[in-house]
Amino acid sequence: MSPDLTPRTARRPSPARKSAAPAAPASPGRMLGAALLGFFLITLDASVVNVALPAIGDDLHGGLSALQWVVDGYTLAFAALMLSTGALSDRIGAARAFGGGVVVFALASLACGAAPGLGVLVAARVVQGTAASVMLPSSLALVRQAFPDAVRRTRAISLWATGGSTAMALGPVAGGVLTTVWDWRAIFYVNLPFAALTLVLARSARSERRPAPLDVAGQLTAALALGAVTFAVIEGGTKGVVAAGVGVVSAVAFVLAERRHPHPVVPLGLFRNATFSVSVAAGSALSVGFFGMFFVLGLYFQEVRGRSALVAGLMFLPMTVLISTVNVVSGRVTNRFGPRAPMVTGQLVMAAGLLALLPVGRHTPLLLVALPMIPLGLGGALAVPALTASAMSAVPATRAGLAAGVLNAARQVSGALSVALFGTLVARPGFLPGMHESLLIAAASVTLTGLAAAFALRGERSPRE
Repeated sequence: MSPDLTPRTARRPSPARKSAAPAAPASPGRMLGAALLGFFLITLDASVVNVALPAIGDDLHGGLSALQWVVDGYTLAFAALMLSTGALSDRIGAARAFGGGVVVFALASLACGAAPGLGVLVAARVVQGTAASVMLPSSLALVRQAFPDAVRRTRAISLWATGGSTAMALGPVAGGVLTTVWDWRAIFYVNLPFAALTLVLARSARSERRPAPLDVAGQLTAALALGAVTFAVIEGGTKGVVAAGVGVVSAVAFVLAERRHPHPVVPLGLFRNATFSVSVAAGSALSVGFFGMFFVLGLYFQEVRGRSALVAGLMFLPMTVLISTVNVVSGRVTNRFGPRAPMVTGQLVMAAGLLALLPVGRHTPLLLVALPMIPLGLGGALAVPALTASAMSAVPATRAGLAAGVLNAARQVSGALSVALFGTLVARPGFLPGMHESLLIAAASVTLTGLAAAFALRGERSPRE
């Protein structure tokens, strides 16, 4: 299905290798395949973990706050460092950044599986998140560079999104099966063969470089602000108050650094573009609704209902099984009508599903829990390809890596903060009131950004026009 486009010229070989014939650059189809599989890997590692958390806690003797860090150690590193790795992808070339990220991700997965305690596991998860932060924007930049035509690019992005949506569908079930049949460590070892296949597909990829100084001050202050705020939400108490203060000071320092640096990790001017700003806000709200509730519902099925990891994983299957198909439909609808319709519809569908879960209690039949979860997956699947294509079309191709980094960093930050906040809410006496509060927060978020998209994108046209 990939178009026959002439790939970009590979870089000139070094003098020491002049006699060797240069490797043929990857076709657009191979670049898309590698990017899709890379997205599959990093999404699988997020979705497969949730149903294994109780088993990890039992084996390594950790409470809820420690398990939140198993999730957020990955997500925070992913989010905070993606701000710079998006620019790094543009600077050293998306192909080189992507290949290096896959190698580090595989090694970190091996370390996670062999972790003797929670401290080592969380540290390895941070390294995993660091590698993922390189892989995601560079994978999207590869797609952006391989498909310069807007219509074909939108189609390719919708296919790229199926990598993540397929992993999201398989992750809970695979996590439940591996944890039940083997051990929770298998959920990390399963990454290794996928990483090897990704490297095979990407081995001859080539991409342009756009040298630019890195914004060290911006990166450090961003990472400190995000880490401190998340620590404050998870830990609470006196330490939480101090961490919140550090987070606020770091956030102010970050804004000041970005205003002064000639090549900031987050060019504030990007947000003057309404299309880009609304796309980022919508993606962030969808992450709150999807990843935050993934975490809470995984605990609900096992801790409140007493079900096994396998059953908990299977409960997510109706929610995720159609995501890949809807991703492709979203790309086609975006090509024909523009991004506004699928973005707004998707967010409102997710909000309806979140609100439909409010009556769920300790003894609600599992079928009546699984059915309202379906709109969560379908709404996100409809909106995400459209908002991604909208954001990438709002910037020039030379800034694709940076824009992808900002968009996906915002989504990951929102996901991490929702896990921290919702985990804190459900940790109070009585799990269900905290779960219901979490549902209301998530529903309000996606409803507000859905209305904002309906208003701000009224003039957006389809890529065919």
